[in-house]
Amino acid sequence: MNAPPAVRVEDLTVIRGTVTAVGGVDLELQPGGITGLLGPSGSGKTTLMRAIVGSQRLTAGRVQVLGHPAGSRPVRGRVGYMAQAPALYSDLTVLENLRYFGTVLGDTDVDRVVDRVELGPRRDALVRTLSGGELNRASLAVALLGSPAVLILDEPTVGLDPLLRRDLWSQFRTLADEGLTLLVSSHVMDEAERCDRLILMREGRLLFDGSRAELGERTGTRDMEAAFVLLAEGGSP
Repeated sequence: MNAPPAVRVEDLTVIRGTVTAVGGVDLELQPGGITGLLGPSGSGKTTLMRAIVGSQRLTAGRVQVLGHPAGSRPVRGRVGYMAQAPALYSDLTVLENLRYFGTVLGDTDVDRVVDRVELGPRRDALVRTLSGGELNRASLAVALLGSPAVLILDEPTVGLDPLLRRDLWSQFRTLADEGLTLLVSSHVMDEAERCDRLILMREGRLLFDGSRAELGERTGTRDMEAAFVLLAEGGSP
């Protein structure tokens, strides 16, 4: 018997003024693995992720996480969220930030997440002194507080050099191998190679939802950018 989906999105629609940020999206995320959410800026990726976290007002449709409405009390602490902009206090240390957010989530074992993201030597450093890679690791540590079964990571590698990107993706893979469900957004198409499943978006709609192999079969190319262009233009090889 198949496990129920970790995330179920049905007919999700978000309209802001005259702009449809997300229009009629349906998808399911099965437990475990890494799903890459790819598309250019303004394609609706962040809106979709915020809806899954439960912080986005919906125009229509519904979103369920771990069998409960997104953002409802039963799933608070079970969904970790790493936003594009670091949600950390720059005048506090890494450890002070984690203790603060840990108190909110009822998780006092902050040393666990510090060690998990390999920030031990910088635990007492002020956030404003962290490098870009260290800042992203600190944000990931916050997302790992509580007991998350689902991690929503919005452009977590933006602005990082290739070595730092590789290190973060290695951590994502370890988390997925431990059974967490990861949804990772990016506009860098080559990061698709690191994902188990791909969702491609443009202008608030899904262009594709499936494996890398299925994308190659559908478009006739293994080049992610070329495949995206083909789907966006509604063409075929």
